[in-house]
Amino acid sequence: MTTTAILALLFGYLLGSVPFGLLITRAAGLGDVRKIGSGNIGATNVLRTGNKKLAAATLVLDMLKGTAAVLIAGQYGPEAAMAAGFGAFLGHLFPVWLAFKGGKGVATYIGVLAGLMWKGALIFAIVWLLIAFVMRFSSLAALTASVAVPAALYLMDYPQLAALFAVMSVFVIAKHHANISRLLAGTETRIGSKG
Repeated sequence: MTTTAILALLFGYLLGSVPFGLLITRAAGLGDVRKIGSGNIGATNVLRTGNKKLAAATLVLDMLKGTAAVLIAGQYGPEAAMAAGFGAFLGHLFPVWLAFKGGKGVATYIGVLAGLMWKGALIFAIVWLLIAFVMRFSSLAALTASVAVPAALYLMDYPQLAALFAVMSVFVIAKHHANISRLLAGTETRIGSKG
């Protein structure tokens, strides 16, 4: 990696480390989002506070930090853009401010994807919506979409991006290990379920 790419990676990491879900819920007087539900700082867990607007804001901001990292670093070339995007993703998963315990990375993944290849983000959204509508499992939709994206990027002849998102998808899958266990056990909560 070049010095520029390393600096872009660090920049992206610091930007990605901003825990918007935690900051937003605290600012709204709802306490520490890590003490409810899954203990996650992402939008899905913020939604468990019962506040859809805060969850939506968390989703958008977690996406935007990925996109912003890519677009800002992208001024120094495509390698810097990819490094910053990966850094932002890692920052969300392992934020230095929260003892490296962050979110599952789906929103930031989409944000990085949107910044690097909007067609890939569209593919993610279509696959997610299709699986979510048919199966009604948010986790399964995210997992399926994160597997589909690297394959689609490879077939579209973007091997470097395909490799980057293949690595990111491995992290997404690993972060969803508890969801995968519940899916296999038949105990995962469906979209719209009160349980």
